Amino acid sequence: MVMMVVMMMMVMMMVVMMMMVMMMMTMTMMKMMMMVMMTMIMMVMVTMMVMMMVVMMMMMMMMMVMMMVMVMVMMMMVVVVIQRRMDGTVNFYRPWDQYKKGFGNPDGEYWLGLENIFLLTSTKSCELKVDMEDFEEGSVHSRYSSFHIDRESEGYKLHVSGYIDGGAGDSLTQHNEMKFTTFDKDQDHHSSSNCATVYHGGFWFKKCYAANPNGLYTWGSTAAADTGVIWHTWKGVSYSLKSITMKIRPLPVHS
Repeated sequence: MVMMVVMMMMVMMMVVMMMMVMMMMTMTMMKMMMMVMMTMIMMVMVTMMVMMMVVMMMMMMMMMVMMMVMVMVMMMMVVVVIQRRMDGTVNFYRPWDQYKKGFGNPDGEYWLGLENIFLLTSTKSCELKVDMEDFEEGSVHSRYSSFHIDRESEGYKLHVSGYIDGGAGDSLTQHNEMKFTTFDKDQDHHSSSNCATVYHGGFWFKKCYAANPNGLYTWGSTAAADTGVIWHTWKGVSYSLKSITMKIRPLPVHS
């Protein structure tokens, strides 16, 4: 009888031990499964974060490209005034150094400066538009599809071509390939006179001019109008214009 009781106790102990082992194995498996699930969740989260970062980087790159395109478009639309006459408040009978550096007020009568014009036109193709008004409310313009000037060592020589009619006629082509002349630096082709001294303003004179936008401001038809603000092909040499504005615009680059 005692033997039977001992055997039953041993069997019960073995069963308990087996149950404990099974429980431990089950817990370990559950822990492992939990760890696997957590790892998978972490991997999914990391993958999603990487994908979001890639998408954000692509969006930022697209925005940068769009901004660059917008800047390029804006640059192509930028118009730079290089010369303006409108009321006679600024003296344009000035020496070489001042024509080189520029003078006047950008909102009023103004000369941008030969060195600045050279820098602007030496790095990109530009077109030139010349707007004009008379004292009878007439308004015309002349456009040139190509405009640039050389460096100072070459006399800031003018290169202008591609005339497009806007009612004013072509008074500038005659000045093509001319160096700039002021009263203290004579580079025109006149054999006996300095055109800047005779016509009271610096310009790309030849022998001497068909256009003199920097001449004296003399208010329309006057006896001294041949020294005035002149665009010969529109109003002749006996009429000084009310206003004239020379402005350049960069042209788009074609591949």
